[in-house]
Amino acid sequence: MSRDICIYLEFLEPHHKAMIDAAAAKTGFTPHYFTIEQREEAEKCLQHSEILYAHDVPMVRSAPETLKWYCCSYAGVDPYCKEDGIFRNPDCILTNSNVYGVTIAEHVVMVTLMLLRRMPEYEKIVADRGWSNQLPIRSIRDNEFTLLGTGNIGNRVAELLRGMGAAKIIGVSRSGKADAALYEEVYPISALDEVLKTTKNLIMSLPGTAETVGILSRERIALLPEGAYIVNVGRGTAIDQEALMEALNGGKLAGAALDVMDPEPLPAEHPLWETKNLILTPHVSGNMTLGYTRNENVRLFCADLENYAAGRPLAGYVDRKRGY
Repeated sequence: MSRDICIYLEFLEPHHKAMIDAAAAKTGFTPHYFTIEQREEAEKCLQHSEILYAHDVPMVRSAPETLKWYCCSYAGVDPYCKEDGIFRNPDCILTNSNVYGVTIAEHVVMVTLMLLRRMPEYEKIVADRGWSNQLPIRSIRDNEFTLLGTGNIGNRVAELLRGMGAAKIIGVSRSGKADAALYEEVYPISALDEVLKTTKNLIMSLPGTAETVGILSRERIALLPEGAYIVNVGRGTAIDQEALMEALNGGKLAGAALDVMDPEPLPAEHPLWETKNLILTPHVSGNMTLGYTRNENVRLFCADLENYAAGRPLAGYVDRKRGY
């Protein structure tokens, strides 16, 4: 009997399929490829597939009890952890392809430099055809950064900041542990209030879990020093957006950059669009538009396919109770 893999993705190129074909042949599986336009065909294949490689919540809901492993090609797996019964097979393994560290870290550096070098204000000056060029700017060099989230993304950000001469990088994580080579100091979430009091630049890359919703509350935004910056590439639900807008419009915060908001897409009439010194991007920091990300995504799926076939733990394993 054929052991089938249903692959329902929009970003696969011929060399990606060749990689998957080679891994499948080695492990005794048969891959079936479907584009996003072939939903009906993919759902039919899914009914006799052991593995699903996709990023589609309705597809998972339609999967039978025989599905044993779902590899989500996106890093964000909160929909699959929040909804009870989304998997008909309660023992179905969930993995994700958390390969966005490179592209998201580069995005963080880009918007951080834009904030430090006052680009939102200069864009307004230029839009008004002005010629003021003496706004005091800051640098990554000799600056201090607090990274709220020290996983793959946070670590990549720390590496880039370190390479650009950051004076001090502090990590804040659930466990209070992180790579000592990347951070001068690491604190548990329980110490966040104290850490925020001296934070000059806060970079957030938290997953979407019950514990992270509203973690940067109005009270915690008030703890930040005047003139601090915030960058969020994790989940929009992590920040009290109303309090953030007030802090930006009132001048307490020097600026912020959000690649994630709540809700998404952001409605045209939402006040975030008009908030002062705020850089908004439409959730672009970690998608599949970078070739390196696509290649790594497929490579890790193939590696875990070999792990799965051999009965070894999967590198991308997600604990659905914890949400990551």
